[in-house]
Amino acid sequence: MVAAVAITDAFSNDSPQFGPLVKKTAQGFTINEVSAGLAYSSRLNLQLVANTGGKAYIPFKKNATGRARGSTLWNKMYHYFQLNRDDFMEHYHKRSNVEATNAAIKRKFGETLKSKNPTAQVNELLAKIIAYNLTVVIHEMYENGIQPEFLQIKSESCKGSPSF
Repeated sequence: MVAAVAITDAFSNDSPQFGPLVKKTAQGFTINEVSAGLAYSSRLNLQLVANTGGKAYIPFKKNATGRARGSTLWNKMYHYFQLNRDDFMEHYHKRSNVEATNAAIKRKFGETLKSKNPTAQVNELLAKIIAYNLTVVIHEMYENGIQPEFLQIKSESCKGSPSF
């Protein structure tokens, strides 16, 4: 499921999107852990995830040290990364789910956008993501035997307004 989206141009840096996307996701979901690539390795990003109640599994750059520089979380995760590499990487490799989701969206709805106008392109991409999320919900309904309950609209009681 795609929980939050930031659409940028082709030449934008992804790293500044990390914080807003984590915060947006936390508004609707409980975050237990976040896996992210090397480009997101920073004290700030580790703390952002911790502030939502989660644990960030972001590998450290080769030149990184355990020096806290005011962040005990950085020091703790750095040493966890160094001393428990297999366990750390097991969590980190859940990151491949992001790539699998992107591939599924492209496979189901096409790799290219048909719209020419930039605003229409954004809307087309958002529509693809909504459609993908709907397929995930429907799949989970059947997979887990969930019976959906739909609102019943009583047209007589409110003259066209939905009744809840």
